[in-house]
Amino acid sequence: MVATLCSEIEPKNGEIIFEENSSGDELYVVASGAVDILVSPALIQPTSTGQPTGPLAIATVRRGQTFGEVALVDQGLRSAAARCVAKKTHLLIIPSKRLIKLCDTYPELGYCLMRNIAADLAFKIRGTDLAIREQLLWRPRLR
Repeated sequence: MVATLCSEIEPKNGEIIFEENSSGDELYVVASGAVDILVSPALIQPTSTGQPTGPLAIATVRRGQTFGEVALVDQGLRSAAARCVAKKTHLLIIPSKRLIKLCDTYPELGYCLMRNIAADLAFKIRGTDLAIREQLLWRPRLR
């Protein structure tokens, strides 16, 4: 049933799938290939000499993994960008309205889907939390 909701794309290596701070309401599933999740450091701090000026990859998503799921939850702006980083990348796209309609029509299936999406988001949040703690504990402190 979920497969009937999907459309498919095959972005080229280096192609931006969506930009940070853009609107969106789709969940992406990596069927093959890889996608980098990127954030712009300029949104947090002004660029200074020696600092990277372009977006930084904070994660690479591979076969079987998802990205863009935050848009399913809050319909807000994208918190990061996504860029294809492998040849022969194949993505499945699930629009939120169609997914929510499926969940409403089949509540048991909807529960399982949303539980899995929530578990995936929790895993990603825990990883981000660890990365932040590592940066806070290991970076030199200014006096």
